[in-house]
Amino acid sequence: MLGPSFIQDVRMIHLSRHLRRATLLLALAFVSLPALAAPPTDGDINRLLSASRAQSMLDAMLPQIEAMQQQQFDQITQQRQLDPQKQEQLKRIQARTAETLRQALSWQQLRPMYVDLYKQTFSKEDVLAMAEFYESSAGQSLLDKTPALMQNVMVAIQSRMQPLFADLQKDLETIVNEPAPAAK
Repeated sequence: MLGPSFIQDVRMIHLSRHLRRATLLLALAFVSLPALAAPPTDGDINRLLSASRAQSMLDAMLPQIEAMQQQQFDQITQQRQLDPQKQEQLKRIQARTAETLRQALSWQQLRPMYVDLYKQTFSKEDVLAMAEFYESSAGQSLLDKTPALMQNVMVAIQSRMQPLFADLQKDLETIVNEPAPAAK
């Protein structure tokens, strides 16, 4: 027959197991807290967007996009002989397209998208660290020098691509200048 002390021992073992499980669950919860980091606030993101000059970068891209659009319209007019009426219609379409682009790509339209994307992508800690960096002299220097860096990168890439394009041009000329095989 089992005595009261044995039953108490069994209860203590069960209690001990439950306490160990609870302790393990608590430990896992604390370890996973960084994964559940707080999301950044709109204010945090606005601080980062301001420090990183996001609006001025977007504003600087707009003329480049408009220039590409102008090139597309120029190609259309060069490929076709348009009478004055068609040319006028094309100019109106171009003006309407430019206005649509300016509105769609305005900071007022895109800022909410930026805020949502930053919230989805970064933690509050990330956003604050990036804002602090961009507010620092090193961050400001990076922002000041990035356009020159990008220009230098483009020049370097173009110089690397020129020999490749020259080889491609030779290959194309060889293929174009080959006599066609005789039909059987």
